[in-house]
Amino acid sequence: MASGKRLADMRLLFLGDMVGKSGREAVWNQLPDLVETLKTDFVIVNGENAAGGFGITKEIFQNTLDAGADVVTTGNHVWDQKEALSFAPYEERFLRPANYPKGTPGLGSNIYDARNGARVMVMNLMGRVFMHPELDDPFACVSEQLETIELGKTVDVIFIDMHAEATSEKMCMAHYLDGKVSAVVGTHTHCPTADHQILDGRTAYISDAGMCGDYNSSLGMDVEEPINRFVTKVSRGKFEPATGPATISGVGVEIDDSTGLAITIQPLRLGPRLDNVMPW
Repeated sequence: MASGKRLADMRLLFLGDMVGKSGREAVWNQLPDLVETLKTDFVIVNGENAAGGFGITKEIFQNTLDAGADVVTTGNHVWDQKEALSFAPYEERFLRPANYPKGTPGLGSNIYDARNGARVMVMNLMGRVFMHPELDDPFACVSEQLETIELGKTVDVIFIDMHAEATSEKMCMAHYLDGKVSAVVGTHTHCPTADHQILDGRTAYISDAGMCGDYNSSLGMDVEEPINRFVTKVSRGKFEPATGPATISGVGVEIDDSTGLAITIQPLRLGPRLDNVMPW
């Protein structure tokens, strides 16, 4: 263990993309109790859709930390709220995708102290398939990072938020890193998948953790405008977040304190419409 402390098997909680007011307030209201009830040592929340469905503000970021998040990750909407460009450079617990070009404001990865004394590296990556082919190669990016950071030696846990459209790109990233990181969790598509698993090298994986938002929607957005665009091919307005009761979606990962590799990964869903399930 990098920290030199005797740790119990670590419990890490990850919550998928917060979408709009409904999603972010559900997280803020329920995360404190979840941290206590689930005895979590570390919490990561993806916040890239938290401000009206597009981006995140400094206030939303801070409120998410205050609710119990240790780190807020993002994705392709990270700069939709321009104020993010101003606070990203000095907020160490705010991550943008690491494979943005060199010189982009903010951090793509960082190392944090968990409640149980573990040293946790969190890295935010973004896929290029069907998204942003102009970005740096995420595979080369993570390889470069892991040249100096080694699981079980430099740090106790390595967690990857892989924000990508293509499930194949997410799966290949997980297999590429199998045995080298604790978990690779997919975000971006807002639909929780049922393929949570431990890979052969004991890296935890799921294609998408789902969203924290109103599931009576189109990916968290009010359905009227998305339907209109499918039917008429003409935009009548902007997408607006659905405002009904939100469901919190994510995963819990148990991590072996002696190796930094995963023991279990289980979904978390709490709220209306979807079947509710808790990881522990």
